[in-house]
Amino acid sequence: MQSLGRHVLAEVYGCRFEALNDINRVEDIMVNAALEAGAEVREVVFHKFSPQGVSGVVVISESHLAIHTWPELGYAAVDVFTCGEKVNPWDACNFLAEAFGAEYVKAQEISLGLIADQEERLVVNI
Repeated sequence: MQSLGRHVLAEVYGCRFEALNDINRVEDIMVNAALEAGAEVREVVFHKFSPQGVSGVVVISESHLAIHTWPELGYAAVDVFTCGEKVNPWDACNFLAEAFGAEYVKAQEISLGLIADQEERLVVNI
């Protein structure tokens, strides 16, 4: 079966407070993670919370990268969704984990939009 996209959900632990709490730094890391993976950046939106934390999305031609940080815990939740064969979401995840100084990363990949042959399709009523 062929999928339309690859979605990596990552939790990064043991990151530096300063790296996770600086909106400009988080944005820079996320944009550069997209570029490192070979993506084409389209739009960027980030928000700084008070007293700490940053959330943001990097929209790429191939889909998106998103993050929410908890600097006080040294933790960030990240998702990278890419469509097509050109962009590797793991390249983006590895880049940002290193840039944030993560001590530990827990990640999994999910294939989305699985396309099966007509005979293999199942219809599920919800």
